[in-house]
Amino acid sequence: MAQQLYPFYEAPAACGFPSPAADYMEQRLSLDDLLVEHPAATFFARAQGASMEGVGIFDGDILIVDRSLTPSTGDVVMCLLDGELCIKTLKKTSHATELHSANAAYTPIILSDGQTLDVWGVVVHVIHSLR
Repeated sequence: MAQQLYPFYEAPAACGFPSPAADYMEQRLSLDDLLVEHPAATFFARAQGASMEGVGIFDGDILIVDRSLTPSTGDVVMCLLDGELCIKTLKKTSHATELHSANAAYTPIILSDGQTLDVWGVVVHVIHSLR
């Protein structure tokens, strides 16, 4: 499938005080090129729930997940924990593997013997609507 190219204005848009008009050059931007580094290993998923709001993942957001990346401590991962899909921040210590939410209402999950964890990939981008 051909990539769709969208207009891209290189002049930054001020989020604080407006800046004086600046010269800009319109270019074309592919969201595939911007958001998908490893196309053969990338998939999209929809987030559900409020446990990751602290890292900017909200209910209904689209997640871009890269299976080719090796998950490290601090990465947000999509995983299968005891047969259930979840999105959590991975923390590996010398004693345990932990999955943390980004919402104080949820307690960390510290994996114990007998639990199964299959990390499907690292969440590399989040797309959410403002409307």
